[in-house]
Amino acid sequence: MNKLLISLVLFLAAGGVHAKDWTVIRFGVDPSYAPFESKAPDGTLTGFDIDIGNAICAQLKARCVWVESPWDSVIPGLKAKKFDGILSSMSVTEKRLQQIDFSDKIYHTPSNLVARKGADIQPNIESLKGRHIGVEMGSTQEAFAKANWAPGGVIVMSYQNQDLVYQDLLSGRLDAALQDSVQADMGFLKTEQGRDFAFAGAPVQDTKTLGVGASIGLRKEDTDLKQAINAALAEIHRNGTYEKIQAKYFDFDINNG
Repeated sequence: MNKLLISLVLFLAAGGVHAKDWTVIRFGVDPSYAPFESKAPDGTLTGFDIDIGNAICAQLKARCVWVESPWDSVIPGLKAKKFDGILSSMSVTEKRLQQIDFSDKIYHTPSNLVARKGADIQPNIESLKGRHIGVEMGSTQEAFAKANWAPGGVIVMSYQNQDLVYQDLLSGRLDAALQDSVQADMGFLKTEQGRDFAFAGAPVQDTKTLGVGASIGLRKEDTDLKQAINAALAEIHRNGTYEKIQAKYFDFDINNG
């Protein structure tokens, strides 16, 4: 038995001595970020993060409960104990680490600007000055744009969810939108409504605001849950479950950042 599996077995065996019995794990999620988290036509939650969360719960013999929350409310909701973890494409940043803790990394993807095809737009202040750029409220892209672009005269528009960003991009109220590149590609550019749009320029880079990869947000005091989730995450990597879920949504490795 390898060390990862031993760690997981020991955690499960010692469950009775922990402060909380994690037989039910509630994950907060904003389902507006396909292919990571979204709603199917029948109203059920679907996406890479949803499958990863369910796999983690299965490994821990726990029941997953998904609690929908607006993105700008997920950290307050976690701290108020409305759910036990945030599994919703949340990047680890210095600012967030001041409030909450995180699991080990789940994946790491870059951020890109999206604009109408043929638009003379690049991800720099000289190109964007005076233009309206859409971002999701509370996102790392919002933090990046407000810190790096807004002081130079770029008009940064914040929206409660990503679907609203795309609505205004389609209507022409926005000149461009900044978001996760994989979400933009698969959730918008490869859809019928995104056929007239494309990436504008290279990915933006800034670890301070954009973070170092997406993880599960957790309360600082829930060290036992963090230990359990990390052990389960390591095990689904070891046994091939992670790779099977990844292949369901992507034809490339999103865990190499």
